[in-house]
Amino acid sequence: MPETTIRALRVTGDSGRPERDDVALTSPGEGEIRVRIEACGLNFADLLMLKGTYQDMPDLPFTLGMEVAGTVESAGPGAERFAPGTRVAVFGGHGGLAEAGIFDAARAVVLPDGMDAVDAAAFQIAYGTSHLALDHRAGLRPGETLLVLGAAGGVGLTAVEIGKRMGARVIACARGADKLEVARAAGADHLIDAETQDIREEARALGGADVVYDPVGGDQFTAALRACRPEARILAIGFASGEVPQIKANHLLVKNVSVLGLYWGGYLAFAPEVLTRSLDTLLGWYVAGEIRPHVSHVLPFDRAEEGLELLRTRQATGKVVIRIPG
Repeated sequence: MPETTIRALRVTGDSGRPERDDVALTSPGEGEIRVRIEACGLNFADLLMLKGTYQDMPDLPFTLGMEVAGTVESAGPGAERFAPGTRVAVFGGHGGLAEAGIFDAARAVVLPDGMDAVDAAAFQIAYGTSHLALDHRAGLRPGETLLVLGAAGGVGLTAVEIGKRMGARVIACARGADKLEVARAAGADHLIDAETQDIREEARALGGADVVYDPVGGDQFTAALRACRPEARILAIGFASGEVPQIKANHLLVKNVSVLGLYWGGYLAFAPEVLTRSLDTLLGWYVAGEIRPHVSHVLPFDRAEEGLELLRTRQATGKVVIRIPG
């Protein structure tokens, strides 16, 4: 039987608009924990879910919000290692824009001392995606040149930061001087303005790219491909432009270029230990002060729709985080 009722931002149909609703919250079941949510990080994938086009859609109705930080209220059988009062971050996939939620304990990590809820809610997807892409998939090496498209966005900015941490020379590509300055502050060595400069020509003038990190797609993918050095690796992270590029295989052949896909959440299904190792490394870097999330907007729960609009109109840099009152 329901124990309590919470406020949540729900998707109930295909209207493309979330709705506020009161939702009954039950006790956690086998392998689950109930979390009192303090903050929820927004992601571009939330917009895709609203349109019904995300590759991993939950069944309707569902609560928006892919990643959260909060405090464990109770644990079900098999999840007792998360004692009540434990502070955690959870990649739930959905369910985050609510006052509380029940999540699979396997998707939770214990937060280190000193990590606040806003940083924690902004951490897992953005840093996890970039680290897994650059380290596990592309094998980025010190001294190589990394070209980051969408370099001021949620994942792109972490790619700049992590690429620099891994010893690469980083070329950041973003739209406008303000966004490029954010990328410079994250460690970018060179900047390309996608609004006014030719990505291909500018990157080639800098010697070309060994690794391309692309959450944008469309024409920017094509330009970056043509700026690749022999044996370059292109990471297909997402398609914020709305256009999935069509790749001509002969272009890959001539320069021995590899295109590598990366869906971070997919590793939970077939190699969760890869995610665990990556997050352990990243949290260690955070504790050591070597990485720090850039959050351009922190908004209260009542303004969550405004936060989604900031992502939709590309007004945010780094992450947008929603604080959720107890």
